[in-house]
Amino acid sequence: MVAAGMRDTRLRAAALAVAAAAFAGPGCGGERQDADAPSGEFALEVTRATFPAEQRIAEGATLRLEVENTGDRAVPDVAVTVETAAVDGQAPVAFGQSDGDPTLASSARPVWVVDEGPKGGDSAYTNTWNVGSLGEGESTTVQWKVTAVKAGRYTLAWRLSPALVGDVSLAEGRTEGEFDVTISDEPVPARVDGDGDVVRGEEAGR
Repeated sequence: MVAAGMRDTRLRAAALAVAAAAFAGPGCGGERQDADAPSGEFALEVTRATFPAEQRIAEGATLRLEVENTGDRAVPDVAVTVETAAVDGQAPVAFGQSDGDPTLASSARPVWVVDEGPKGGDSAYTNTWNVGSLGEGESTTVQWKVTAVKAGRYTLAWRLSPALVGDVSLAEGRTEGEFDVTISDEPVPARVDGDGDVVRGEEAGR
């Protein structure tokens, strides 16, 4: 009976050792798989942010953020989240709003159509774009070319993050903001020029 008890104890110990090794994951000494993820505080500053306050249906506009690394080390992977202020308790959506109709396959309805986002900036999040690393003292311009498709008054907010993974934070500075935008349903002026091309916008009204 004693031998059987000792055998059971050894089997339980071996099982615990295997479970511990599986939990630790691959790597020497049971190193965590996210051990290389960035951590600590990073310094970013948006030195200029522009987006037209007055827009019209079918008229193009550009949301532009000029981002600078004001810290003493590289920022690993700058990310920018863009959200239109939600209504009636619905979740915020990038460049759109939630409809709230449970019968719809997707409740998101665009306020702006994104014609061109930051190059190579798509991420797993529908409202967040990765714009790459930023070395000490470096700056970059992040922009979205959009077309308004729904008239009304909206608040479009943006905020920065130094990375999408890791235990990271931002130092004090201008790292978030918002624009109040009115989209008119008046048609954009258009005319055909001498070359047969359609000219839209203010130039077309001249």
